[in-house]
Amino acid sequence: MLIMPRPQTRMDKSDLEFRRLLEKLPAAAYICDANGLITYFNQRAIDLWGRAPKLNDSADRFCGSFKLFSVDGTPIPHDRCWMALALHDGKEYNGQEIIIERSDGSRWVALAHANPFFDDTGKVCGAVNVLVDISERKRAEDMLRQADRNKNDFLAMLAHELRNPLAPIRNGLEIMQLAGNDAGMAAEARKMMERQIGNMVRLIDDLLDLSRVTQGKLELRKEKIDLRTVMQDALETSRPLIEELGHQLRVNMPGSALYVSADRSRLAQVFANLLNNSAKYTRTGGHIWLTVERQGTDAIVKVKDDGVGISPELLPRIFNLFTQADRSLEHSQNGLGIGLSIVRGLVEMHGGIVEASSAGPGEGSEFSVRLSTVMSPALETASKQNEANDRAASKHRILVVDDNKDAAISLAMMLKIMDHETRTAHDGVEALETAENFLPNVVILDIGLPKLNGYDVCRQIRQQAWGKDMVMIAVTGWSQEEDKRQSKEAGFNFHMLKPVDPQALVKLLAGLLLTPA
Repeated sequence: MLIMPRPQTRMDKSDLEFRRLLEKLPAAAYICDANGLITYFNQRAIDLWGRAPKLNDSADRFCGSFKLFSVDGTPIPHDRCWMALALHDGKEYNGQEIIIERSDGSRWVALAHANPFFDDTGKVCGAVNVLVDISERKRAEDMLRQADRNKNDFLAMLAHELRNPLAPIRNGLEIMQLAGNDAGMAAEARKMMERQIGNMVRLIDDLLDLSRVTQGKLELRKEKIDLRTVMQDALETSRPLIEELGHQLRVNMPGSALYVSADRSRLAQVFANLLNNSAKYTRTGGHIWLTVERQGTDAIVKVKDDGVGISPELLPRIFNLFTQADRSLEHSQNGLGIGLSIVRGLVEMHGGIVEASSAGPGEGSEFSVRLSTVMSPALETASKQNEANDRAASKHRILVVDDNKDAAISLAMMLKIMDHETRTAHDGVEALETAENFLPNVVILDIGLPKLNGYDVCRQIRQQAWGKDMVMIAVTGWSQEEDKRQSKEAGFNFHMLKPVDPQALVKLLAGLLLTPA
């Protein structure tokens, strides 16, 4: 796009060619006359500035009506910008880094190259300014600098934490040499040294775990286990530190088993890390709450404290590597500030979600882990023993609704082979009509439908007497907690992710016999 003023006289061929070249330039470019009035700018200048300035208008002299700053944040007056200086001094100003603030408040960084041009008498008759947008590069450089600072801080802390146990170990060796025949003193020194060596081992284990998790080299040994057993393991690990700091711990667990598919030791490590984190960042004599509960098909574990809390700016980064809060309350407790990174990695390897919340500094914090539950071993055994009978008895009337006709028809065909009676529909209105006529006991319903979306279809079915007891299965490409919440509020019994896993669907349909909707 070539933008230029209406010329008073015919523009000569060289001027036209020059502007065509600027238009093709992979950078922002604009031209001013000797008085600083903008006479031309290319499309990339609009992209950089965020709007088009006025041509030949004194309100947009030199650089447009944009706020300019030097790299140190000092405002640059328009009559002191590089274009103005080039026109005034008749000199080139190349590679000057400037910050442009748009009208929306966003800031962009560019390298300015302001070069004057002259008439036949050597008088400055204008100048061209080429601006290379380096905003992304600057952001990347800032991120690298921050990462380097974090790395240096981490290495300094690592050296500090590894030196901490060395002092009492060296003192213990000296005590054992000086103790002579005092067996009691020598025994105390040995116990102290064993504790400190244990602290060093835990530090090194954390480093190795972090490396294995981040590189994807950690292998989980999953088994079906009662989550309450995992919590007991975590409490056994964390209770000494909690008691040492004088905290009050309250534990609330369900009365019945809550099975998950997990690596027992690694999942226990997750909750031990969270409990230890709360203990270290809570003042002596504080309170810690551990809660385990079932929410639908998920298990929720919450670790809450009334400790130092988390600032709003830190909260989004709390699980990032090298991110640390104020460590002033840790006293002599060892730790590298990498525990939460390990927690996130292990939880995600278990297919779960971990979240942190806090009202701010001094307001305590809460960490929540969500994991999918599985059928208890006893029920699974019974299910396998009666699989043939279940399949024979688990014939359902199933309505499959999907605007992708191939997807709907193929799924219905598969279910029909399994002896289910099926119908299909391809939009929300057709789904309601078919449901009323066919009266299925199971509806597999896509959310993104034409005419009427899946949420509204489900709501309307639930409002009918014939639809109150239907098993409604949402099928969608979205699986965040908010999506699951919306499905539940609309009246769905189950939420499945596209593409539907046939085996998972078979298990779900068989399970309807054990757990009627």
